[in-house]
Amino acid sequence: MTLEVIGLGVGRTGTYSLKLALQTLGLGPCHHMDAVIADRPRHVPYWAEAVAGRANWPATYEGFRSAVDWPTAGFTKELFAAYPKAHYILTVRSPESWAESFSETIYKALAGRRNAPPEMQPWLEMVANVVARTGFPPGLDIAGLKDAFNAHTGRVRDTIPADRLLIYQVKDGWEPLCQALGQKVPAEAFPRTNNREEFWERITGKKSH
Repeated sequence: MTLEVIGLGVGRTGTYSLKLALQTLGLGPCHHMDAVIADRPRHVPYWAEAVAGRANWPATYEGFRSAVDWPTAGFTKELFAAYPKAHYILTVRSPESWAESFSETIYKALAGRRNAPPEMQPWLEMVANVVARTGFPPGLDIAGLKDAFNAHTGRVRDTIPADRLLIYQVKDGWEPLCQALGQKVPAEAFPRTNNREEFWERITGKKSH
């Protein structure tokens, strides 16, 4: 099994909905940050090595047919070199709405990571390093986040040939996704999930009330 579809959109651009959509289309299992969270002992060392420039992509993605979200989104050039025949998807949304969402979820979780339980520290450190290498170091304000988001979009466009890249908003549903991947549109509704409340439930493992 090798990766057939690679999503280069950063977190908070509909990546969890895209994961569910790809699995509905038969292109799963799909690697997403939730896979890392679910099995940190397996996944975190591979990604820490990737950050250090020693990636083992076949081992990292063993058992997966597709990948979206961070950490994947932090390695555009490396993954295109390793998987030049894959389909690539860049999930996007308005930079303003993304910056607001990111600052209140992922960025906030990383800023407070020193207060997390010890067993979560290696994972959070890896995530912080991946997010920073994607262009989002600590301390950016909303304007800086918007600029960094646009810069990431530009880097992906510059790296992936246009005929292999779908620029995609999950609000557009099945049609553009299925057309790009050569798939029939499913009868079921497009999955829409992972609002901010769901994000914090996924991170903490606790349901909010």
